This record gives sequence, C-alpha cells and structure tokens, in this order.
Amino acid sequence: QVQLVESEGGLVQPGGSLRLSCAASGSIFSIYAMGWYRQAPGMQRELVARITSSGSTKYADSVRGRFTISKDNAKNTVYLQMNSLKPEDTAVYYCNVVVSGTRANYWGQGTQVTVSS
Repeated sequence: QVQLVESEGGLVQPGGSLRLSCAASGSIFSIYAMGWYRQAPGMQRELVARITSSGSTKYADSVRGRFTISKDNAKNTVYLQMNSLKPEDTAVYYCNVVVSGTRANYWGQGTQVTVSS
C-alpha cells in the first residue's frame, strides 16, 4: 500500500501564491509519475500538473505559466508552486501517484484551496 500525505491548502487572495506538497510512503519501489488534480464544486476532477520519473512535465492550459510542479526523488515528495492565483483556481486539490510496473493509482485525501478577497 501507498500512503500520501498532503500539506494544508488555505485561503489566498487573488494574485497570491501557495505551495502544496505531497509525500508518498509505504510499499513504493518505483514511481512512474506524481501529479496534482483538482475538483471544483459541480465539476469533474481535472489534471492540474504531472511530472514523470524522467522529469517530463504536463500542465493544464489554465495553469501553464503560473504553476510549477517539481519533485524530490529522495523524499518521494511532489510540490506544486502556485503563483498568480485566480478565483477560478478554487478547488479541492488531490495528489496522485502512479507506481511503475502495475501503474496503480493512489490518491491523497485532498486539500482545499480557496482564492478570494
């Protein structure tokens, strides 16, 4: 089993910044990719950003240029630096890990990010 522990989100003013982190532990031999998804009320969960073991990244068009995903392999931790936040970034953010081999998906518990003045 894999456990994911996310940092707390919070309330941020428009234009502000926030960094999320997610640490993976447990039966991890190799991680294929780590990423962040988000889900706003009444909306489907969507990919925000993803980074593979090779360092390849993918971003949603809505966050490209504002958000940066990075990882610390030694700590099995992924980070999401969010800058220039907008009210439409308000959502519950979920950490996601895909392990190598089985490509099984694991999810964090979710953390609320609210962008409002």
